[in-house]
Amino acid sequence: MGFEHVEGTERGSVRLFALSTCGWCKRTRELLEELGVAYDYIYVDLLEGEERENVIEELKRWNPSLSFPTLVINDEEVVVGFDPLSIKSSLR
Repeated sequence: MGFEHVEGTERGSVRLFALSTCGWCKRTRELLEELGVAYDYIYVDLLEGEERENVIEELKRWNPSLSFPTLVINDEEVVVGFDPLSIKSSLR
């Protein structure tokens, strides 16, 4: 999958499934950057073909409703939507 990496302090595996046109996705990215967290993100709406299908299948594992943003932390915790308090507490 074509995740982009953003440098920062390692807090485990932090992956963001987002849409390029989503304001809440942008705010989630801004929050992660303000917190200085290293994370990977992917804009699902910019993908095509098999890559898009694979990413959507992966996303369904974490968020069956396929809503955005979806933040997956250490393959354990999932934060759906822009929820600063949940994001901060999940990152410990």
